[in-house]
Amino acid sequence: MTNTLTLRRYPAASVVATFAKTALFWFLITMGWICATGTARAEQSNTADVERYIKESERQWAESVANGDASVVERILADDFLGVDPDGNLYDKAKMVADTREAPKEFVSNHLNDVKVRFFGDTAVAQGDESWVRRTGTPLRARFVWTDTWILRNGKWQIVASEDLIAPEPAQKPAN
Repeated sequence: MTNTLTLRRYPAASVVATFAKTALFWFLITMGWICATGTARAEQSNTADVERYIKESERQWAESVANGDASVVERILADDFLGVDPDGNLYDKAKMVADTREAPKEFVSNHLNDVKVRFFGDTAVAQGDESWVRRTGTPLRARFVWTDTWILRNGKWQIVASEDLIAPEPAQKPAN
């Protein structure tokens, strides 16, 4: 009742109260917008950083086929990783680590050509291809075309699944 009496005796208090409520309303709306915008920008920045990390990791994995650096494979493959090779055989992380150490005996070079990364929450799908040259065997030159599934687990992005196939090198366009 005191508030009503105060407002009747002092009409300016009513204006001040209305102004304060309006100002508070707009302050809260503005703060909400700032927080939402800041969060969206942070997520975009984080996504760009993660995309760069995935692309660089894929490049390092491709090169490890020729240089035998298994530390890349140990870092980027999850412990429960499962892959499918070009012949349709399943392989796990331990096999990939062992094969990477031995790969330089078979491969002269292997280079990442392209990779596209798409995000689905805490999952990313990387699809790409890499060109390689073997020391012996048929074909001597070809490409791996692959899809890798990355997940964010315990603060680390790692590959949990991979599928590879061998494709011929694209035909060279004649020079004009």
